[in-house]
Amino acid sequence: MIEMQVIRAQTADVVERLKVKNFDAAEIIDRILEVDGERRKTQKSLDDTLAESNQLARDIGALFKSGKRDEAEQMKERTALLKQQVKALQEILETLTAEQDKLLVQLPNLPHASVPQGKSAEDNDIVHSEGEVPVLVPDAMPHWELAKKYDLIDFECGTRITGAGFPVYKGKGARLQRALIGFFLDSAVEAGYTEYQPPLLVNEASAYATGQLPDKEGQMYHVQLDNLYLIPTAEVPVTNFFRDMILRQEDLPVKSTAYSACFRREAGSYGKDVRGLNRLHQFDKVEVVQITHPDKSYDTLEDMVKYVSGLLRKLELPFRIARLCGGDMSFASALTFDMEVYSAAQQRWLEVSSISNFETFQSNRMKLRFRGEDGKTILAHTLNGSALALPRIVAALLENNQSPEGIRIPKALLPYTGFEVIV
Repeated sequence: MIEMQVIRAQTADVVERLKVKNFDAAEIIDRILEVDGERRKTQKSLDDTLAESNQLARDIGALFKSGKRDEAEQMKERTALLKQQVKALQEILETLTAEQDKLLVQLPNLPHASVPQGKSAEDNDIVHSEGEVPVLVPDAMPHWELAKKYDLIDFECGTRITGAGFPVYKGKGARLQRALIGFFLDSAVEAGYTEYQPPLLVNEASAYATGQLPDKEGQMYHVQLDNLYLIPTAEVPVTNFFRDMILRQEDLPVKSTAYSACFRREAGSYGKDVRGLNRLHQFDKVEVVQITHPDKSYDTLEDMVKYVSGLLRKLELPFRIARLCGGDMSFASALTFDMEVYSAAQQRWLEVSSISNFETFQSNRMKLRFRGEDGKTILAHTLNGSALALPRIVAALLENNQSPEGIRIPKALLPYTGFEVIV
């Protein structure tokens, strides 16, 4: 949630910056400022009334002590009137605050100055590319055919027991999944991240705090009886570990990692985007999350991009890095870099990681702060990234490493798989 003091002080700039995300905020911000003015005026009236009431209570006490009971009783009538005024002002303040919050959560995060204009992925800025695209034999197969040929993934079984987008991994396919999870977690721990195993369901407050609600309500699976949500990413529970906390500045950055299953409805997806492992309703992912000082968050973002790049190099996958344009960014992000690997049999780039700096957007919602050197509390910056999402990594590994002799396993995974080739 954008900080209110930023909207007050930089109104015109906020409206212009949100246009980069193709969001016209002028009308909403005008109403936010109108409500904010009424709220602040009401707060002052409430504070003044409470101050008068407190002073009156002290005066009445002094009159009773001095034996001036009649005067004290007369003043008590004024006290009763003030209590009624306090109650009425508190009710007005609650209504105005609720309306202001309802308006504020409709505003996406402000994009960083480096975010390019654009409406879709075609307008993203490719900032880096490395690795050679493999040249495959003429009869090379896409991963869904390889999965069937080598008996690695049973898509039909998953559709039968649950529905489309819920594959069943088996044999060496299941072993490859476990190998990747172990490799990603061990790499994160080695890089200084603390490993967690989070819940797979979160409450409404947690989904609100990280920006999934109200923006992505239709994309999450909702357990209505208990009002819980299946997580779309481990970012949600892990970041919420620190909700309503005041950290020590010397403890920053806080680095966390977690493996989890992820659940997304993916409404509106169709065509080639949903073939095989390209787009699933349930998939595995290792996430990295950092909470850091505002002055260091963009250095942290760069470090996280370098870290994920290192994982892709170890997996021997050709990849590229895209700076997302305003129209392709998430609601909560200030700046996002997507990592994409090349899928040789499909001849297309597949997104395998998004690494984002949210600045204070999430921390403002969840009241995540740290105490500065002067003793004042400051909103922290939050960042997260996939490190990595498994389905498209598996797709690229199977397709890019296929040969007449079988599917080669990258050297970095051999300690985890126990086999060098799938035959």
